[in-house]
Amino acid sequence: MTLSHTMRAIEISEPGGPDVLQPVDLPVPVPGHGQIVIRVAYAGVNRPDVLQRMGSYAPPPSASPLPGLEASGHVVALGPGVERWAIGDAVCALLPGGGYAEYVATPAAHALPVPDGLSLREAACLPETCFTVWSNVVLRGRLRAGDRFLVHGGSSGIGTTAIQIANALGARVFATAGSDEKCASCVGLGAERAINYHSEDFVQVLRSEGGADLILDMVGGPYLPRNIRALANDGRLVQIAFLQGAKVELNFAEVMMRRLTITGSTLRPQSDLAKARYAAELEQHVWPLIAAGKLRPVMDSEYALADAAKAHWRMESSGHIGKIVLKVA
Repeated sequence: MTLSHTMRAIEISEPGGPDVLQPVDLPVPVPGHGQIVIRVAYAGVNRPDVLQRMGSYAPPPSASPLPGLEASGHVVALGPGVERWAIGDAVCALLPGGGYAEYVATPAAHALPVPDGLSLREAACLPETCFTVWSNVVLRGRLRAGDRFLVHGGSSGIGTTAIQIANALGARVFATAGSDEKCASCVGLGAERAINYHSEDFVQVLRSEGGADLILDMVGGPYLPRNIRALANDGRLVQIAFLQGAKVELNFAEVMMRRLTITGSTLRPQSDLAKARYAAELEQHVWPLIAAGKLRPVMDSEYALADAAKAHWRMESSGHIGKIVLKVA
């Protein structure tokens, strides 16, 4: 297959609002050792893209400066050492960056086959959320069947994925969301109870159930001490973002007396090997859930690549339920 030498992409011209996302023409990436190049069909839009655009989430030194951490499409080039994939294979992949473009290079071990029955549009929504949820909820948070699991932001891409995976694994799932419509969506995905944080206190709800065994939080700030109060004895809090701030005063005496665990992670800075291990776990444990109809991406909206700024406005409005994608090819 003959590739063009240039591609259309969306770059961050300077830190700022959505309007700093500007179309540019760039060279098509060349795959390095162990990498593939994907002709992008769809790219997922995620909160880290917004943070990167604002100048508060710099990409790793070796990564593309373009936003975009997940995509779907077809393999068009193979780097040395790649054995699994062939030209023309339909894949979805976790990316180090660069998804807002017609072509992107990524480690071959971070790509997964498009699940049977899913479109490329749906498949583009899987990698970032599935890698994040599996690594943090199941591996780091040690979710088990019967656990009382609380996910904040249940109607987000991460939240909708976490609800479905936790429900499929036999947990009792609770979620917070900011409207009755979003709460209804969470319940429809398998949450036992959805809590509208404008009218209910999630601490009281979880304590009335015996406390949460595991909480997945991306809010931070004032939620941190409230999460501690909402946990059951021996409960675990996994922090994956701090949308309301990373610093807070916390009384660790309660953590010690009640044997609580506070942990967290970010996905992007982790090693290629760690991400490859997560990909293998997903193919073994999560892709069968998709095949069984127990997990499906919740789609909010689609925008053309040239309208990436509109997609960011949509995300920042917090009105979305599920995933936002860019149509590239």
